[in-house]
Amino acid sequence: MGKKLHIKKGDTVVVLAGDSKGQQGKVLEVIVKKDKAIVEGVNMVSKHTKPNAASPQGGIIKKEAPIHVSNLMLVDPATGKATRTGRKIDEKTSKLVRYSKKSGEEIK
Repeated sequence: MGKKLHIKKGDTVVVLAGDSKGQQGKVLEVIVKKDKAIVEGVNMVSKHTKPNAASPQGGIIKKEAPIHVSNLMLVDPATGKATRTGRKIDEKTSKLVRYSKKSGEEIK
């Protein structure tokens, strides 16, 4: 089993550092081996592509580059503000769940 990160695919996160600081977006993919995540509309880079079947014209396309998870903070769904996360065992289901350190609410 790999290491656990504080963010998952589908989470809404805010960027803490770098060129995209302050931007919010949805996590599209988490690369656990590199401790990075791809966030929708954040850390955009210009990629030069050769003409191929998908893009017969080729040219420069904008796409999201991975950003380190240490520069991302989860947005609490209840309050809409950035929050630190913790893990605790849920009494009812006895499963490990994430919770917001600010509001104490469970993160689904």
